[in-house]
Amino acid sequence: MSDTSPNLTITAGRVFCVATDLDGPGGVEVRGGKIVASGPNVTRCGDDSLDFRDGLLIPGLVDLHAHPGLPTWRFAIDPDVEILPRGTTTILSQGDAGAETWPIFREKFIEGAQTRVKLAISPSVKGELEDRGVFINLHEVDVEACVSTIEEGGEDIWGLAANLTTKACGDNDPREVMRRTLEIAERTGRPILYGPRREPSDWPLAEQLKLLRPGDVVTYCFHDDAESIIAGGRVVESAWEARERGVLFDVGHGKGTDDMGVGPDAIADGFLPDTISSDVYNNHLGWDPPHDLARTVSRMIAIGVPETEALARATQRPAEVLGLAGQVGTLAPGADGDLTVLRWSDPVHLAMVNGESRSGPCLEPVLTVKAGRIVGR
Repeated sequence: MSDTSPNLTITAGRVFCVATDLDGPGGVEVRGGKIVASGPNVTRCGDDSLDFRDGLLIPGLVDLHAHPGLPTWRFAIDPDVEILPRGTTTILSQGDAGAETWPIFREKFIEGAQTRVKLAISPSVKGELEDRGVFINLHEVDVEACVSTIEEGGEDIWGLAANLTTKACGDNDPREVMRRTLEIAERTGRPILYGPRREPSDWPLAEQLKLLRPGDVVTYCFHDDAESIIAGGRVVESAWEARERGVLFDVGHGKGTDDMGVGPDAIADGFLPDTISSDVYNNHLGWDPPHDLARTVSRMIAIGVPETEALARATQRPAEVLGLAGQVGTLAPGADGDLTVLRWSDPVHLAMVNGESRSGPCLEPVLTVKAGRIVGR
């Protein structure tokens, strides 16, 4: 069957891609859903060309922490409606489905969505189906069911998601939930997207971090509850040690507000997040301005993350974490034709740091291209 994907050339005042060392005027040419050329020598030509002289053209954003799902699910939103048009073309679902809900999740979102969706599966068989803590019923944390589902799901299931807050676990011991999660992870060779136990302070963060392995990802890394990565204004030694072992740290800014937690202190201490993610879910529906990954990146820049580093941590770096390096998060020829055009707004309030407002330009989505097709404009 011949490929009917349209041909498309996009040029912009600035093309940025850390994977290909592009940063300057130029363009990207897409044919048959794949990038065939990128850089300063790509120019506008013909009716299939679009030009954004004041735009920033980058690979489609990659969000390592989001919540796609059916409308009745606890946190879920429609990724093609709420995420893709806002410039994010690839997402990782943080525990929205478990062994029992995997078949419908695969049908509707892995296979049925335009957005590229990978799953960090919940060890709980129902995932985030019901309006209650995901680990409230310990018998639902079924090791054998989860292992079987991961083996059947193959590459579509990236790894596991374990958020061990009090709300998630109820009266159950988070250590037992983590023990089962680690057993599944070890048996299947999968990483864990880990939400730390942070309140009350009944399990020291240092003990939690010691359980994590190279390639595991700590999300909500800048939370400011009892057990955080900051003590006395400095990053705690256990976080530095975990990073040295290969544990990764992800933002997961589900607050969606100007409260950046301990992020300013961590960044000032030289502890940048490995990946920037939005944790966008149904609580954010109807917000004005919208909560999205582009705005989260803007907030990170406002509190001290260098612009090029922030963009890399929302494109190339999460693509690498997901095992998609070379396919997404890059403008290299041969990569999927997933593109985002952003435009800097006038300076707006983005963050509060030590009681003072941090303002700056905000990245606003202008155009989204998925596999060479315009899906948001």
